[in-house]
Amino acid sequence: MSLSARRLCLLSALLLPLWGCQSGAVSPAADVAHAAGTPSPDAAAMAPARPRAASFDAWVREFRREAAAAGIDAATLAAAFDDATYLPEVIRRDRAQPEFSRRVWTYLDGAVSPARIRRGRERWQAHRPAIETAAARTGVPAPILVAIWGIESSYGEYFGDIATIDALATLGYDGRRPDFARRELMAALRILARGDIDRAHMRGSWAGAMGHTQFLPSSFERHARDADGDGRRDIWGSVPDVMASTADYLAEAGWRRGEPWGVEVRLPRGFDYARTELDVRASSAAWAERGVSTVDGDALPAFEAASVIAPAGAQGPAFLVGHNFRVILRYNASTSYALAVGLLADRLAGRPGVQTDWPRQQVALSHAQIRRLQQALNARGFDTGTPDGVIGPATRSGVRDYQRQQGEIPDGFVTRDLLERLLPSS
Repeated sequence: MSLSARRLCLLSALLLPLWGCQSGAVSPAADVAHAAGTPSPDAAAMAPARPRAASFDAWVREFRREAAAAGIDAATLAAAFDDATYLPEVIRRDRAQPEFSRRVWTYLDGAVSPARIRRGRERWQAHRPAIETAAARTGVPAPILVAIWGIESSYGEYFGDIATIDALATLGYDGRRPDFARRELMAALRILARGDIDRAHMRGSWAGAMGHTQFLPSSFERHARDADGDGRRDIWGSVPDVMASTADYLAEAGWRRGEPWGVEVRLPRGFDYARTELDVRASSAAWAERGVSTVDGDALPAFEAASVIAPAGAQGPAFLVGHNFRVILRYNASTSYALAVGLLADRLAGRPGVQTDWPRQQVALSHAQIRRLQQALNARGFDTGTPDGVIGPATRSGVRDYQRQQGEIPDGFVTRDLLERLLPSS
C-alpha cells in the first residue's frame, strides 16, 4: 500500500463517525470520538451508494443555479462544478457505522500516546511564536491549541485528501443530511470566491472538514483568520493561520482565560453516581462538601459550575470538569474527545496523566448487544428510551435503576457481565 493510501486509510479510521469538528454534530455515540470499526451489517446503514448518473449531474446543475442566484460569480461556479465528481466512497463512509462501541481508555491510548506527546512538544517548539501569539490574543492556552491540532490531524500530517466540493456535493445529493451538506457547500463556494484557496487545494475529510484542525466551511467563514498577513486565510498550509483560527473558534465559544478544563478527582465512598452527568452542575465548593477531592490533595479548581464525570463508572477515574471543558465540546460534541484534548494538553505542559487505573478487563460491547441490553431493561421496567445501540444518559439512568434494585453501586456503567445477567444466552 502506498504512503498516500495508508494516510487515507488512517484518516478514514479517525473520522468515520464524524461530520467534522465544528459542525455541531454529535458523533453516533456521545462517548466515542474518532472511533473506527467494522461497518455494521445493519441494512439501512450499509445501503449501497447510488452510482454516478444523470441525476447527480442534474442535481449539480440545479445547485449551480441556486448558487448563482445567491451571488456566486460565474468563474467560481465553473471552477467548482465543471468537473464535479460523485464519490461513492463518501456515501459508504457516511452510511457506515462502527460495529462496536469503543471504551474510552482505548481511544485515549491513541489520542494521548507517548508518540503524540513527544511530537506535540516538537511541533510546539517549532512553531512557538505563532502558537503563543494566538494564545496571548485569545486566552486559549497554547497546550490546548496544540492538543486539538494533534488529535485532529496528527499535527498536520493527516488532514485528508478528498476534494471538499466533490465531497459536499455528493453528500448534498445522496447523504444522510442533505440540507446540512448543501449549506456547507454554499459556504465552500463563498470561500473559493473570496480567494482564500482554490478548488484543487480545498481538500480534507470525506465529511467536508478541512485543514489542520478540521474546520467545516461554515466555521471557516466565521473563524478563519489571516495571521501571517499574506491576504489569505490558509488553514491548509499556514500554521499561524491555523493557530489563530482555532483559537478564535474557542474564544468565541466562550473560553475563560486562566481557567483550567478540569482535574482528576477522587469520589468518596457512597457517592451518588447519578450525579456524574454533564447536565448536573455545582460549584467546586459544593462538590468539596460532598467529599470530592483531587487525586493529589491539592485544592479543587475554583469552578462556578462544574460537573463530575466518571467515564468508566465506579471502576475507573473520575474528573471534575468546568466551563472550558464544555467549550471543547462545542468543537466536537464527544466527552471522550474533550477529555482527550484536556489530558493531552496537560501532558504537553508537563503535567501528569491519569493516575487512576482504567478497568481494562472490561471489553467493548457491540451496538447490537447494547440494543439488546436496552430492550431487556425496558422490558423489566427500567426505562432506557428507544433502543438504539448507543449508551447515552437515558441508558445510564436505566442501568442505574437496575443496579440499585440489585444492591450494586449505581454507576450506570455497561459491562458484559451486566448484559449476561440480563440476557443469559448472550
